Amino acid sequence: MRYLHFNTEWVQGAMRIADPGALVLEYTAQMMAWLLFLAPPVESSIGLLGLGAGSLARFCLKHTRSGLEVVEWNPRVTAACQTFFRLPPSPRMRIHHMDAGLWVADPLNAGKCPVLMADLYDAQARGPVRDSVAFYRGCRRVLGEAGVLAVNLFGRHESFSRNIDNLCAAFDDRVILLPEIDEGNQIVLAFSGPPLAVTPAQLLDRAEQIEAEYGLPARRWARALVGHAVQGVLHL
Repeated sequence: MRYLHFNTEWVQGAMRIADPGALVLEYTAQMMAWLLFLAPPVESSIGLLGLGAGSLARFCLKHTRSGLEVVEWNPRVTAACQTFFRLPPSPRMRIHHMDAGLWVADPLNAGKCPVLMADLYDAQARGPVRDSVAFYRGCRRVLGEAGVLAVNLFGRHESFSRNIDNLCAAFDDRVILLPEIDEGNQIVLAFSGPPLAVTPAQLLDRAEQIEAEYGLPARRWARALVGHAVQGVLHL
């Protein structure tokens, strides 16, 4: 295993050297839970806000045909990914070295990515560095007419409640939480577009497809989300 640290004890990412395309940290696998509701885009791109050790970028390049729009503030993180974490060059991937808040606010990026994954932490890992209502509204604009935002939060951190409130304000309460994992990470999904009504049977069927195609523990996610169903339907 190889781990990324920003000169602190906090792990910012990891890679199994023998299998660079695997998602070895549980929270990075959960960031892909949007697959329960949306197929990987082909005509548009997946957006990654925060590169980390490049785990999600490597996984998406390996397992999807989607373009990737990666927004990473620090060019040294990108250099570390390319040098130590086997981030491959790809014509499908564009890396923007800029503030993610500015990128989502740019009108030129409206509707660009029906999938966004936000994992924006600094060296101290004291909660996301971008978490305002304005930021999450910018994410919603980037999603366009219909899309899913996945956000990595710390369930036990003081920033958690603020982020949930701001996500609910930006996405009209169309927010659902996956269970917190042992490390304290908790993944939140937020939805734009027409309302969704999904039965537990549909969700579990889709989860089986994801496990078969991507090798991700999607049935575990689906069983957890079924608990949010009202009268046998999950409304999102």
